[in-house]
Amino acid sequence: MQSSLLNRVLTSKAGAAALILRVPVGLILMAHGAQKLFGWFGGNGLAGTAGWLSSMGMEPGYLMAILAGSAEFFGGLALVLGLLTRPAALVAAFTMLVAIFSVHISNGLFASDGGYEYALTLMVALLALAVQGGGAISMDKVLSKNLGRA
Repeated sequence: MQSSLLNRVLTSKAGAAALILRVPVGLILMAHGAQKLFGWFGGNGLAGTAGWLSSMGMEPGYLMAILAGSAEFFGGLALVLGLLTRPAALVAAFTMLVAIFSVHISNGLFASDGGYEYALTLMVALLALAVQGGGAISMDKVLSKNLGRA
């Protein structure tokens, strides 16, 4: 039963187009996660992100920073590799949903005003990946083939 569930998670009928969606979305998520976790690319790092999240009432701020940063960084890495694409995309999509309603919704739609358009765009792309899976060029494809042989 476990291998059947894992096979359903890994198997995808999507073609190479999934790669075209996975890689840039994954890299973008990795960059945002690296800002939160490591302070790279002009980010605030864990302490700064924790303080910012705490200031918005998202407590405990440090834990929330670790969760958001990890979902973005490690979820993005998984997407780039096409490894456990569906679960990674779902976790990252949930993170975008939280960002929309906790940070951006009060600013309206447009990203130029701090709105939710960018987070919404990422969330929709992530949901598409969660539905279609990693596609023909992915680690998921390699693993699903190996499961079929076992």
